[in-house]
Amino acid sequence: MELREVTLLAVVVRIFAAVVIGGLIGLERELKNRPAGLRTYMVVCLGSCLVMMTNQYICQVMGTGDPVRMGAQVVSGIGFLGAGTIIVTRRSQIKGLTTAAGLWTTACTGLAIGIGFYEAAIVGGLTAVIVMTVMQYIDRSVQRKSKSLELYIELGSACSLGDFLRALRSQNIEVQDIHREQDMENEKNIRSYIAFLKLKKRQHYLEILEELQKIPGVEYIEKL
Repeated sequence: MELREVTLLAVVVRIFAAVVIGGLIGLERELKNRPAGLRTYMVVCLGSCLVMMTNQYICQVMGTGDPVRMGAQVVSGIGFLGAGTIIVTRRSQIKGLTTAAGLWTTACTGLAIGIGFYEAAIVGGLTAVIVMTVMQYIDRSVQRKSKSLELYIELGSACSLGDFLRALRSQNIEVQDIHREQDMENEKNIRSYIAFLKLKKRQHYLEILEELQKIPGVEYIEKL
């Protein structure tokens, strides 16, 4: 019970646990060179832990108050930090969602450590590490052979949009949506588009890109 109350030993154990578990979650982001990496995750988990310990200490010393009131502000407030890691690229790609979710989970893990709920913090933290590392391979495997495909395409003067759409239909590829990017045409008259395609059967996206690259006038094509 000594580790459940706010004692010197409990403070040391909780801070150490917050730094270690936060670091484990952040290490995966750091290896992928994401905006929020190892130090960010460690500090988020540590800060959440300190907030929860402070709240528990106030209740323990004063004998009154809500022990989770300050923690509730962390859960909602961490969204501002997570939003800063989400960006939309010029090719309409949304990046940073996993990083933002990881920061929110890390903050919640820190709160669990801060209140002395070690079991949930350890199991939850390790589960987050597994999800962010192991599950990405399953996610990529599913996406590689999906029936839906989102592409960034650059067409030169030798290929009109109509020619490109007819080439897609000849390969039994359905165009669900396509829109022109807002960037200005350059000297080579290259136009860029974002296209959402639906395939008749599951096929590796690299095979599709290889076939589409053969269409005359297609300057560049990339999966989003």
